[in-house]
Amino acid sequence: MKLNTVAGTLLMVVFCSVPQPGYGQGSAYSAIPSIELPSALDRVLRDYETAWAAGNADALAQLFTEDGFVLSGGSPPARGRAAIRERYVNAGGPLLLRAFAYEMDGSLAYIFGAYTYTEGTDQGKFVLTLKEIEGRWLITSDQDNPMDNQE
Repeated sequence: MKLNTVAGTLLMVVFCSVPQPGYGQGSAYSAIPSIELPSALDRVLRDYETAWAAGNADALAQLFTEDGFVLSGGSPPARGRAAIRERYVNAGGPLLLRAFAYEMDGSLAYIFGAYTYTEGTDQGKFVLTLKEIEGRWLITSDQDNPMDNQE
């Protein structure tokens, strides 16, 4: 899938919104295996974990583009670093992020992954879209939501 097309991006969002096997009522949770990311993309996840653990809303906001989005389940969208900083003012504590798919196409990329606040079963999933700006990968959107009905 090429990220430089609107249709490709929409397909990616639709894919992430459709319930996947292993999630949902009556089915046991089955984790998708983790993958290794290229170091530039992995740095984004590790920096996110570090800033979150420190409760550093400024550092979290700096991981995003100037006009980036946070699209969390149950919350209105936050757009731009100031709004993202405000969204993350009360964030903090342990956070573990893992990737199970990614793609890079020129200066655009995405990461599909899962998160948890403690070792063990994933507690939620995310999609990050990223853009390389002056040699640094920044988040253009962070879409996440908790996993419900895990057994």
